[in-house]
Amino acid sequence: MVRVKPFAAVRPPKQYVEEVAARPYDVLNSSEAKAEAGEKSLLHITKPEIDFDPIIDEHSQPAYDKAVDNFKAWQEKGWLVQDEKPYYYVYAQTMEGRTQYGLVVCAHTDDYAEGKIKKHELTRKDKEDDRMIHVRIQDANIEPVFFSYPDNDEINAIVNKYTAGEPEYDFVAADGFGHHFWVIDDQADIDRITELFAEIPAFYVADGHHRTAAAARVGAEKREGNEAHTGEEEYNWFMTVAFPESHLKIIDYNRVVKDLNGLTPEQLVAAIAEDFDVKEEGTDIYKPGKLHEFSMYLDGKWYSLVAKEGRYDDNDPIGVLDVTILSNLVLDKILGIKDLRTDKRIDFVGGIRGLGELSRRVDSGEMKVAFALYPVSMKQLVDIADSGNIMPPKTTWFEPKLRSGLAIHKLA
Repeated sequence: MVRVKPFAAVRPPKQYVEEVAARPYDVLNSSEAKAEAGEKSLLHITKPEIDFDPIIDEHSQPAYDKAVDNFKAWQEKGWLVQDEKPYYYVYAQTMEGRTQYGLVVCAHTDDYAEGKIKKHELTRKDKEDDRMIHVRIQDANIEPVFFSYPDNDEINAIVNKYTAGEPEYDFVAADGFGHHFWVIDDQADIDRITELFAEIPAFYVADGHHRTAAAARVGAEKREGNEAHTGEEEYNWFMTVAFPESHLKIIDYNRVVKDLNGLTPEQLVAAIAEDFDVKEEGTDIYKPGKLHEFSMYLDGKWYSLVAKEGRYDDNDPIGVLDVTILSNLVLDKILGIKDLRTDKRIDFVGGIRGLGELSRRVDSGEMKVAFALYPVSMKQLVDIADSGNIMPPKTTWFEPKLRSGLAIHKLA
């Protein structure tokens, strides 16, 4: 059973929200951030290296100092203002006519330590360390993490009550995604949400594994330094946007490879045909239509690949994943790519870019072959997290990404 609590968010006044809200720190590089950041953009806080000319190392002390200065300045200028009392918030996103409704809440670091906040990806300590520095120096969760939870009718009913009214924020970002935000300000509703989540068995990390781990580690750090620790201090809590599982859609996460490991295109097709039914589909983009079906772009042509029976284990939550099947039977066995995390011959392309991006990168000569996969389902993600297993790297891609700057949680 998970613990949540309301919090007094630091957030932009309505008239500034479109200027302050920004894409998350990890979806754009420093040059892109510098080009994208207007005067009030949160990117000056989440990617402070852009305030230097030329851009400096994002991991340097001057960059960290600038982040702290900018967070203070944004509050002093009234671009970010803290609510007077703790609330829950509804944050909804619209993409291609589909809207998903999340609750902005604080989750407890103990739940992460005790395995009630379940993960499906490995984290890297260096990336955790970097996120810890940002939490530590700001004494705040500047950006939220992205959780899912099993659907609950009564929680949905409370959310629907508020979303029927006028939103606090309502705008469409430059990428065409809609962002909508409501404040849950009735104390009876706030109390009931807290009670209802106490009956929810687990949260699942959808996106933000490193931020979640960093928040938990900062909480543990502060606990050790506080002899009067009770477990209720603000540093024990971190900000998340939690969505019902049924609202979320995972999109495909595809692979491009730089060479054919010494094979000709014909030899590659023949080798793949040992474990897959291979069919040439022509020059038009071919998208996989079901589990265990892949598409491949090679030498100007698209192919469909369907894994043959007996080549995978439907009863193994990891073995049944298409990323595992492709990794084992093609990337490793034929192309010699053993470690997806470290091998420089492979790159990954989020499905949001479309399959045309795969053929473009192959046709340009940068890559030799591309593979498109059928997306993982939320059920597969939950099954893997529940079983204590970890998904292979670059398995899930969630869209739309959470906009940063709509709410910030102070740890003190």
